[in-house]
Amino acid sequence: MPKKIEFPPAALFKSFKLKELRRGPAIATLAAFIISSAVVLFTGGEKSFSLDEFEAGKVADRDVAATESASFIDEEATRIRMDARIRQVPAVFKYSLPQNDKFRKTFDRFTLFSQSRFSEESSRENFILEANAEFPGLLSETALAALFQDPDRDASLMEGRSMLEFFIEAGIFELPREGMADYNPETAELLHNYSERVERERINYDRVITREGLGASVARYIEDKKLSPAFAAGAGSVVRSILRENVFFSAADTEQRIAEVRSQTEPVYRYIERGDRIIRRGFIITAGEVEELRALNFSMEQRDPRLVAGKILMLLLIYLLLVFHMGRRIAGRQLSSAECYMMTILTAAYLTGAALVKNFVHFTEYFPPSILLPTALVVMLPAVLIGFPIALVTAMILPLGAFLSESFDASAYIFALCSGVAAARALQGAQKRMDLVRAGLFIAAANAGAALIVLLLRQTPPEGYLPVIFWGAFNGLASGLLVLGILPVIEQATNAVTPFRLIELADLNSPVLKRLFNVAPGTYSHSIMVANLAETACQEIGANALLARVGAYYHDIGKMEQPSYFVENQTSYNKHKDIAPRLSATVIRSHVKLGIEKARSLGLPEAVIAFIAEHHGNSVITWFYNEALKREGTVNMEDFTYPGNPPRSKESAVVMLADVTEAATRTLQKPTVARLEKFIQELFDAKVDHNQLSQSDLTFRELETIKHAFVKTLAGYYHSRIEYPKLPAEGKTKPEADSKAKKPEAGEAPADNAGEQG
Repeated sequence: MPKKIEFPPAALFKSFKLKELRRGPAIATLAAFIISSAVVLFTGGEKSFSLDEFEAGKVADRDVAATESASFIDEEATRIRMDARIRQVPAVFKYSLPQNDKFRKTFDRFTLFSQSRFSEESSRENFILEANAEFPGLLSETALAALFQDPDRDASLMEGRSMLEFFIEAGIFELPREGMADYNPETAELLHNYSERVERERINYDRVITREGLGASVARYIEDKKLSPAFAAGAGSVVRSILRENVFFSAADTEQRIAEVRSQTEPVYRYIERGDRIIRRGFIITAGEVEELRALNFSMEQRDPRLVAGKILMLLLIYLLLVFHMGRRIAGRQLSSAECYMMTILTAAYLTGAALVKNFVHFTEYFPPSILLPTALVVMLPAVLIGFPIALVTAMILPLGAFLSESFDASAYIFALCSGVAAARALQGAQKRMDLVRAGLFIAAANAGAALIVLLLRQTPPEGYLPVIFWGAFNGLASGLLVLGILPVIEQATNAVTPFRLIELADLNSPVLKRLFNVAPGTYSHSIMVANLAETACQEIGANALLARVGAYYHDIGKMEQPSYFVENQTSYNKHKDIAPRLSATVIRSHVKLGIEKARSLGLPEAVIAFIAEHHGNSVITWFYNEALKREGTVNMEDFTYPGNPPRSKESAVVMLADVTEAATRTLQKPTVARLEKFIQELFDAKVDHNQLSQSDLTFRELETIKHAFVKTLAGYYHSRIEYPKLPAEGKTKPEADSKAKKPEAGEAPADNAGEQG
């Protein structure tokens, strides 16, 4: 048997604990980030001009194109944006809490005063005199007289208190006579100060209540509330007399809002793309073009620390995206360390390769540099080894990283993006090595189409089309062929579960499965049937049917060590009759551990080994446990519990259900569809009740689908057969022969069930 290849970094960290093992990918990602940053920052375009050559207003004697991307702030456009944003800032007003308290206290004091005078049955003239003495200059005699004559004056005072609160809350604004034209002409901002928080409210000026408009507002309030004229003349007038401005302009808060807007307003940037023609020969040089040349010169020579920091942070963001998309949210599982190393190496190689190609390979004007990078190859590897979601995210992140680090221009980015997405899509559903060649042809066609789009966008002359389209198609075809040669090595290095490797493991002529057939034919037959059940069910619920079939093939390979102790391999004698139930349970339990050890020695992927470890979960071996209870009285249940874990994937859970279903249905006499449905439902319910499916993410709808798939498959397997009549013996008539044929005794199983296992 060939020696298992170990991926060097995985072997290096193999001895560490799980917590320490994850440090390896983190360190590798950090190292890749440092290398990529160094290459991107310290490779740059060569300057092909001098600022002294060009002056605004003169005619240019040659063309100047940007050899790298640059950006600069357009000061005039930034000033216009800033003025417009500041003009939108509303004036800020604040409530005066002392003023509000003053209004409430004055009204409450007046209410107490009035009620005391009303109870003393004071005359109207005396009430007015005492009120003016207590509240000098505040209340008019007309309002006091109206209140005194109001038949419901106590209720009116209560209603007046409600009206007072309404206007305090609405706010009576004092608008400055000057300076308001500098702020938002339509809305103001009102600050509500509460004990623990401050709330901001935008209010239109047409809704603002001022001292001048208070009378009209009070009249509308009385009309809306349908209050009596007596209230309006009495208590309503008292409230109006008490109210004053309680909302005032806050210059400090307004200036703070303006400062916030200033700090949040982004400057207007003008961008120069690599390859853009800044100066055109024979045209007059404009001031804007000189400004662009100056910005490009600054970018190439001065190396503005802000740009350097921006590039570093941008690359950091790309690597953070890499780390994120290697997590469970995208891949659906935790990637192994070897897979993380692979993704890190691919990312670093792609970004550094893009930077080197940009600076050391010279192209014609219409030739995108990404045509020399095997973007499809970088995407196809994770597509096969990890899955489509990872590949699709990789196809979008890596070209974007090269574009943002200025290794790609817009044309190169478009070509690389199309090539990567096509590569991710081309390998969906691929299960044969030949599919990689077909994928290469598909990517070649996609690359040719992307190259054509780039050429049209660049308005390329006719002579440039053929070479670019040819090299684009060659890039795709070469990527497919390279994957075909590289993939087997990486499969072994990462111990990955790819469709191609699963198909190889599903070969029934493999040495381990042939040995299982020879040593434990009953177990072999059982495994084949479990595989058929699991594959059918997984197809119905949208799970990985091929992985489930392979897992079912290998789930019982631990029984090869002691096959005669398992009922499916027994013919007439049961060895468990001669040993104690505890020992029997130990033998039965051991096939899980032996199977895992056997699988690891064979170099099976961890995803396949999970089926061996989980197909019994941590359930109890009930029959031997009950027998031990009968004999010993008290036993430790853990001695009769399988050493595995409940299934953690849908595929593993389906194999568990298929395993128990296939074994148990062999005991059924005349298994009709109705009996199968009822029996399988009981088996499923038992697994659910014992929490064997709680970690598998299977839904009740999927369990119902699995049950129907099992019933359909088993009903076809245990279909009713016609009893063929025996030929009459020589010299006897047919009825005589039939009369002497032995009839089955009551309860005797028909011949079709002769092969049942107990």
